[in-house]
Amino acid sequence: MNLTHLTALELGRAITQGDVTIPQATQAALEEIAQRDKSLNSCITVLAEQAMERAETLQKGLKPGLSPLYGVPLLLKDNLCTQGVPTTCGSRLLEGYVPPYDATVVEKVKTAGGVCLGKGNLDEFAMGSTTETSNFGPTRNPWDESRVPGGSSGGCAAAVAAGFAWYALGSDTGGSIRQPAGYCGLTGLKPTYGSVSRYGLVAYASSMDQVGPLCRDAADCAAVLDMIQGKDPRDSTTVDGNYGGLLSSLASDIRGLRVGLPMECFGEGLRPQVAQRVQEVARVLESRGGTVTQVSIPELKLVIPAYYVLASAEASSNLARYDGVKYGFRAKEYGNLTQMYENTRSQGFGKEAKLRILLGTFVLSAGYYEAYYKKALAVQGQVKQGLERAFAICDVLLTPVTPNTAPKLGESLRDPMGMYLSDLYTVPANLAGLPALSMPCGVDGDGLSVGAQLVGPRFGEQVLLNTAHAYQQETDYHRQVPKGGGMG
Repeated sequence: MNLTHLTALELGRAITQGDVTIPQATQAALEEIAQRDKSLNSCITVLAEQAMERAETLQKGLKPGLSPLYGVPLLLKDNLCTQGVPTTCGSRLLEGYVPPYDATVVEKVKTAGGVCLGKGNLDEFAMGSTTETSNFGPTRNPWDESRVPGGSSGGCAAAVAAGFAWYALGSDTGGSIRQPAGYCGLTGLKPTYGSVSRYGLVAYASSMDQVGPLCRDAADCAAVLDMIQGKDPRDSTTVDGNYGGLLSSLASDIRGLRVGLPMECFGEGLRPQVAQRVQEVARVLESRGGTVTQVSIPELKLVIPAYYVLASAEASSNLARYDGVKYGFRAKEYGNLTQMYENTRSQGFGKEAKLRILLGTFVLSAGYYEAYYKKALAVQGQVKQGLERAFAICDVLLTPVTPNTAPKLGESLRDPMGMYLSDLYTVPANLAGLPALSMPCGVDGDGLSVGAQLVGPRFGEQVLLNTAHAYQQETDYHRQVPKGGGMG
């Protein structure tokens, strides 16, 4: 049995049935990382000794009735706090920082019997779409190492695609789970805002950040989401709800499903090969009993400027805490307290983080608050209304994940506007707080993965997962793996 060919749920079943032990699975993953991550650079921290000790302990506790993911090794994005393990956010500013507590989602994974292999690389403070702005260097796409894996959860996406872990937890502020899932041939899910605790997730833009899974397929996503969802008294934005049961309710019967194709997502700037792959998804869903109609959401044309104004404003506020006083990096040379702040932040933050902090500070300043920030909030309200109108006549919306497939390393840094526009299709779900899922739907002429996105109404995770599951019953794109990779 080649363990790295299995989905997370398949490995969980093999562990339960005694076909493989948890230490064997953990050792297989650690060997893949040791052999191949020097070139991919997907991991910032690898917890080899700790993971093996955990695996041995869990093996002794194996019994019927445990989580379907009990004993399955995973990776955590390095902006999730982990007790006793460094959390860097890919930044020099958190040099030496070791949290005294676990994020709520990390606690939940541990309770369910997860084995954490380490922490995944990311764009600094999750600010980027390529995982090239990390202080620890860029991550490479396992499908083509000359290309980016997407971002900001690119380290996690590359690791799962390469067979270093069976699933990962990332964060998504404007597409940072779905976009790297699209570039790396994975299924990634951004849950409804408020359904998963953000306690212990280092904040970028608090009103849009959301933790979610990067997996092989929809069934794995359902299992992970069952594990991490729920109200958390430590996060006042979490919502009481009827959580759980996503996996047990997973179905491939989508007869009568109303699928909407937003016209604004199939126009200028979309690469024809990407459009073709996504339209093929629509045809597959029709063949399974769904109905596909075109819809118009004109407000979507305004999402990029609104998102970058709002996200940068929140980043400016959230990142003000990194001043060299309480934790992390502090500049060595300074004459007074003000100089210490200035030197620490100048030397500690990278270029992209500085750009977003400066933009956010600018739009929040007295002379520009009304002109930019308040207008962006108004646009956000309009985007929510436009999506609500669409969901009055549709059950799900189908769009591309990105206009193109994975760009070459360095391309996006030379063309930051192009990088920002790559978020065009993913940002609306964050502005509106809606669930959205990315799934692989084929490759382009260069053999690079193309992702299709499904967006649902608030708390519509089940319909998204069922739709993706139905599609994955008809196709095998989610089973395809990079050549030469540990996944076979």
